[in-house]
Parts: sequence; structure tokens; C-alpha cells
Amino acid sequence: MSLAMATPTATAAAHLASPLLFSSSPDPRSRRTLRAPFRRARLAVVASVPDPADKPVEYTPWLIAGLGNPGSKYHGTRHNVGFEMVDRIARDEGITMNTIQSKSLLGVGLIGEVPVLLIKPQSYMNYCGEAIGPLAAYYQVPLRHILVIYDDMSLPNGVLRLQRKGGHGRHNGLQNVIEHLDGCREFPRLSIGIGSPPGKMDTRAFLLQKFSSEERIQIDTALEQGVDAVRTLVLKGSSGSIERFNLVQKYKFNRA
Repeated sequence: MSLAMATPTATAAAHLASPLLFSSSPDPRSRRTLRAPFRRARLAVVASVPDPADKPVEYTPWLIAGLGNPGSKYHGTRHNVGFEMVDRIARDEGITMNTIQSKSLLGVGLIGEVPVLLIKPQSYMNYCGEAIGPLAAYYQVPLRHILVIYDDMSLPNGVLRLQRKGGHGRHNGLQNVIEHLDGCREFPRLSIGIGSPPGKMDTRAFLLQKFSSEERIQIDTALEQGVDAVRTLVLKGSSGSIERFNLVQKYKFNRA
């Protein structure tokens, strides 16, 4: 990331001075800025829409939240792959997760040149909406820029699915997020397949179980592909590429 500061356009300058990166206090002198993490970046900002020629450029940050449970006890379990994806994005994009706000571990940075907030709720899976809802409201992030990443037992292990919107599919964490977004479901989500419990295995025990060595390889591959998918979504927006991505994911483990 270049240390040189590019001259911002009037639109970009207006965006960087907007309340999105400040507290909601009406007195400018009392505003608490979160600009610091962006100072190392060039100020030019790219569009996060599918076709900049057809739509006006957006400078709106993304809020990317991975769902999981805090603490070493849950590290590496099936239910925590949302956390793992956020950690991988943070690592690959050079974003430091070092702020605590609204029951969350928060990282502020850039994907390309688009501002992002990386979120790992610390309120436990079933109450993660208590962290995500207030943060989305505080930073005025629209629904279309709230990406929720979570584990999905309806998908084979290591298979990803990207959706523009949807229900909660009986996922308690996702259901709680919807409740704290005023019941709205029109936000994108990336689900990570973890397979389903074998035989009559208890669902909770399965979710809190770690992956086998073979499953771990599949998950690590999925995380790499997920980072690319998230980067594409943030930089180019949702488009027909989502359908192509899902089709490739659906059949990626099929053997001729």
C-alpha cells in the first residue's frame, strides 16, 4: 500500500469527511475520528458497484461480519468458520483487528481502496446481532453493504454460497442478526459449508467439533476462495458473477 497521498476529488474528500467515519455528535469539535487506519492509503476511492458507467460511484464503507463464539475453547470448530474467514481477510488485506466496540472485535481498513469494517462479535453466536445491529447503525452502513459470513450445515464441507439476501435457514446467529436489523433480510451473506451431523449425532456437539484432517484441507481451500469472493463483491458489487461463483462451488468436489 503506497505511502504517497493522492489528491482526492471533491466527491472523495466529501466522503472522507462524512459522519460515516465519525461519531454521531453534532458538534464537529467533539467528533471522535476513525480516520487513522486509512491515512496510509491513497485517497482515491474506487466504485463498489458492478458497472461504474451505469451507476454513480459509491464511497460507502462495507461492514463484513463473521459469526462465531469468542475464546480459545471454540477456536477451529465448525461453528467458528465465520471468524476464520474474517481473520483470513484481515491477514490478506493487512487489516489489524485491534479495536473493541459494541461487543465486537473490530478492524478498520481497506479492500483495494474501498473502506471496510471487519467485525467479530464477542457476544456469542446466538446474540451476535446485538453487536452487528448497533455497529451498522452507528456507521450508517446500508443493508446492501452488510456482509454476514457464517457456517452452513446444508452445504457440503468446504462449499461456499454467496447470496444477495435470504432468510436465516434456522441458523440462530443469522436469525439474531436479522432481528437486530429490524427484521430486514436484504443484506448479502456468504455461507461456508460444514456438512451435516453423521447418523444421530447431536447437532450442538457437531457444531462444536473440530474438523478432520481431510475436512480441514477443504475448509482452508474454501477460506482462500472466500477471500477472493469477498474482494470481488466489495470492489465490483453483486452481479451475474454471483451465479457463476455458486455454480462452480456447487460442483467443485465432483469427480468424473
